[in-house]
Amino acid sequence: MENLVLTNEWDKTFAKSDKVDHKKVTFHNRYGITLAADMYIPKNAQGRLSAVAVSGPFGAVKEQSSGLYAQTLAEKGFLTIAFDPSYTGESGGTPRYVASPDINTEDFCAAVDFLSNLENADPEKIGILGICGWGGMAINAAAMDTRIKATVASTMYDMTRVNAKGYFDSEDTKEQRRAKIKSMCHQRTKDYKSGTYALAGGVVDPLPDDAPQFVKDYYDYYKTDRGYHPRSLNSNGGWNVTSSLSFMNMPILQYSSEIDSAVMVVHGEKAHSCYFGKDAFSKLQGDNKELLIIEGANHTDLYDKTDIIPFDKIADFYTKYLK
Repeated sequence: MENLVLTNEWDKTFAKSDKVDHKKVTFHNRYGITLAADMYIPKNAQGRLSAVAVSGPFGAVKEQSSGLYAQTLAEKGFLTIAFDPSYTGESGGTPRYVASPDINTEDFCAAVDFLSNLENADPEKIGILGICGWGGMAINAAAMDTRIKATVASTMYDMTRVNAKGYFDSEDTKEQRRAKIKSMCHQRTKDYKSGTYALAGGVVDPLPDDAPQFVKDYYDYYKTDRGYHPRSLNSNGGWNVTSSLSFMNMPILQYSSEIDSAVMVVHGEKAHSCYFGKDAFSKLQGDNKELLIIEGANHTDLYDKTDIIPFDKIADFYTKYLK
């Protein structure tokens, strides 16, 4: 396994809480990749606690939104970890800035492996929380891992759908799909020849005057102190462009109707991805599924705005189902 060099100083985009203890931890997934995480434990906690693993948004790192969620849930009594996905942030894996619906779903399951073997975590009371693109990964993990008792997807975003069909399904034709695949396959040839991997994505800069509102929301988050972090893919240029190939024909929510554990989908009323979450929620079966729409909130409001994120309701959901 890889030996990671982790940052010791507090370099988060949010303030450190005096209500929890914090430390860096590592664990590995079944692909042999070592993942880096921040662990948050309520001060003076005793016995085995209900535990929650948090990750996302897509391209972000644990020093941002996922860390804020993890620390806040720890303040409410849970043992939590916020982890960097494979190939991202302080986690291992080469080449850098790669994404995969398979590997990144496995990252959540690996977090459950780790928590299940932690002496101060209850292996029968483990939940996961995915933000934005990792909300879809979290739901996918819940469909295949029966150890996960409760899942929250905040601003849930289906990365396979947006890659295959475009934003708002605007590229949902066979011809458009083939053109995208052909372009990425051509890029693979160029990358192999050059020995480097082209990056794409990130945040458009400068911001066009006619940019859609959701692009402006992203810009406001990643290009200001709210969301910038030097290890974040969305802050420093984007991810491996050919990663999108694996998202084109591997729909992550295909078996979500089989999830028998509890799931909460949280969205902002004005979130551009709200239709992703509503569609995903419509596939879920059972009376332990909840859809929570936050009035007036956009997509990135639920990344880090503590006065808007429904932390109390999320904590109540975990308390109810991590019995």
